[in-house]
Amino acid sequence: MIFASSFGYAQTKPTPRHVDLTLKKEEENLNVLQQWIKWNNPGSLLIDYLTKQAFAYYDIRDNEIARLKTRTDWIRRQQNVKEKLLEVIGPFPEKTALNPRITGIIRKKGYKIEKIIYESMPGFYVTACLFIPDGIKGKAPAVLNVIGHEQESFRAELDQVIILNLVKKGIIVLAIDPLGQGEHVQYFDSQIKFSSVGYSVIEHCYFGNQCFLSGASSARYFTWDGIRAIDYLVTRMEVDPARIGVTGFSGGGTITSYLGALDERVKVAVPCSWSTASRRQLETKGAQDAEAELFHSLIKGLTFEDLIEVRAPKPTLMTFVSRDEYLSLQGAREAYAEAEKVYEVFERKNNIELVEDDSRHWLTPKIRLAIYTFFMKHFNIPGDPSEQDIEVLSAEELTVTPSGQIATSLGGKMVFDVTKEETEKLINNLKISRRDVEKHLNSIPIKAKEISGYVMPSSNDSAPFVNGIYQRDGYSVAKYAIAAGGNYVIPVLVFAPTNAIGKHPAVIYIHPKGKTTEANPGGEIEKLVKQGYIVAAADLLGVGETKNTATRGLALGYTGVLIGRSVVGIQAGDIVRVATYLKNRNDVDAAKVGAIAIDEMCLPLIHAAAFDSTIHNIALIGSLISFRSIAMNRFYKIGLTKNEGGDYWHPNEVDFSWGIAGVLTAYDLPDLIGSIAPRKVLLAALRDQMLEPASTVLIDEELEFSRAAYAYNKATANLRVVATYESLSSLLDWCFDD
Repeated sequence: MIFASSFGYAQTKPTPRHVDLTLKKEEENLNVLQQWIKWNNPGSLLIDYLTKQAFAYYDIRDNEIARLKTRTDWIRRQQNVKEKLLEVIGPFPEKTALNPRITGIIRKKGYKIEKIIYESMPGFYVTACLFIPDGIKGKAPAVLNVIGHEQESFRAELDQVIILNLVKKGIIVLAIDPLGQGEHVQYFDSQIKFSSVGYSVIEHCYFGNQCFLSGASSARYFTWDGIRAIDYLVTRMEVDPARIGVTGFSGGGTITSYLGALDERVKVAVPCSWSTASRRQLETKGAQDAEAELFHSLIKGLTFEDLIEVRAPKPTLMTFVSRDEYLSLQGAREAYAEAEKVYEVFERKNNIELVEDDSRHWLTPKIRLAIYTFFMKHFNIPGDPSEQDIEVLSAEELTVTPSGQIATSLGGKMVFDVTKEETEKLINNLKISRRDVEKHLNSIPIKAKEISGYVMPSSNDSAPFVNGIYQRDGYSVAKYAIAAGGNYVIPVLVFAPTNAIGKHPAVIYIHPKGKTTEANPGGEIEKLVKQGYIVAAADLLGVGETKNTATRGLALGYTGVLIGRSVVGIQAGDIVRVATYLKNRNDVDAAKVGAIAIDEMCLPLIHAAAFDSTIHNIALIGSLISFRSIAMNRFYKIGLTKNEGGDYWHPNEVDFSWGIAGVLTAYDLPDLIGSIAPRKVLLAALRDQMLEPASTVLIDEELEFSRAAYAYNKATANLRVVATYESLSSLLDWCFDD
């Protein structure tokens, strides 16, 4: 239709048309923490939570240090620190015969080398080379060189440069093979002619984890080998026992610090690229290898700084580089500043030094010169400290044993063998305690809460926060964040039937790959919902959305070791929070809240169910059968992951997120399972320490107490073990069948 406008020209009247305002099909995003400013870095939540607790212990120590003013104050603290160090590193075994033997002698221009084997404990062999300068008159000073993580140990070129330059200056040097290095590989495989586990760091953490399970620190073995090395040195007629020194780089700096703190015979200590402030280390690079982290040391108020300050006023040189990949330079400066004040109280300020250089993790020429200068100064050796050119010997020349490995030449004991002997005593104590079923059952939750570091969730936690809902065929998927005491949130997907009447049984679903596993339409979770269950799929702290992306994986468990917390105990608290949330929902039958966990997630679920009866029943799929199975077997696979892109030296990575330090001093997984009685527990596809299907013999042995506990509660039928299963639904049908 044409009509006239007020502007004098014709206009066409618009024709109405239909506008489709229907939203296009949206791809679901099941991330709960999406577009959330406060929780915008979920990959750091776990390590942040752990380090904040560690910082509280540092604050306590800082306040204690601030109150120390006089020499008497510091002497009292030094005595206290030494006692605590002996607790967390020791107890050391009694000193037995060293049985030293010389397997060969090499004569070079200006010095000779004696190849030595000694026993730090009966049958526990240590390989070493003693470098002796020619022309010694009277007695000479001696330095014990403990090596860092060089796989070749002291045979590496850099180590030889330092050793032989000290020798050229008239100092005897004893260089020993640390555990896992040189000829002291702990898991040597003669077929591949290398460790079956991986290079030195991996070996250290691998047997270190077994030590932690028994409430011990692997640092004891490194330190004891060094103490016994000094025992050997002082038997030598050429050595002046009043002039003993120790030095080492990186991991060797760690052991140098331990020896300098615990062995009064060490006059001069030179820890290189190690001594730093613990607070700075945790907030930057994170916890390091197992031997560097001591069992419950922060609980006892011990830090890296104490290892230096306990030596005052004895001479100590700290060396550091500015671009260290593993350690904090700022921490080193702060540790030095604190130590300098202590030495000043003892009126020996010149006995503590810090030398820095700009480099990556290395012993630079400047630092090497500082090492020579410091030893010459405090050993009263005149002369030029400058570094001289040396003739580097081949690894073959410095080989001590016939085959090049203690394992194949001498056999003897390795760290695992000694740890196993000590763990057997703990297991026997557990067996004795289990004889009184009632008493043992009453004590388990109390001890397990303490040792795992479980903290009971607060009733004051804020209400869950919803961050989106999707509608599917017959049910909804709601994205919730459940508060964990203001420290972090737990991302949870809640799958609930729509248009359902009454209250429903509820299931917590926990998968190591995260809450979205089986969450898609047609997945296992949907099948459960369509059977009438409300399902809460949760990302426990460190899993799924909150999977660690901020630090090395081993830093998580090892930070927990310092402060008496465990990732397992923390995650158990998360499960209880989710269970409490479900119990309080209007559409949930509070008497029918259960949980199902897969693989390593079974460990926190076992703890959560033992600690809180809100969880009515549990189904465990692929659970580790016991911690005992790990501690009592040389090899295990839990926490050991293939290093994609790794080489011959680095085939695996290892962590301790699955472990609980000290667990075997009081309980094990079968004890917790027994304490859940009479509630239902279904164990499907149980795994041994190699993550292989557990044998019937092993199952019967490990679950003996669990079954006794269920029999005691007249609920034998409520503990069920199956090797295979058809579906999650079939497992839950049994769990919820009252």
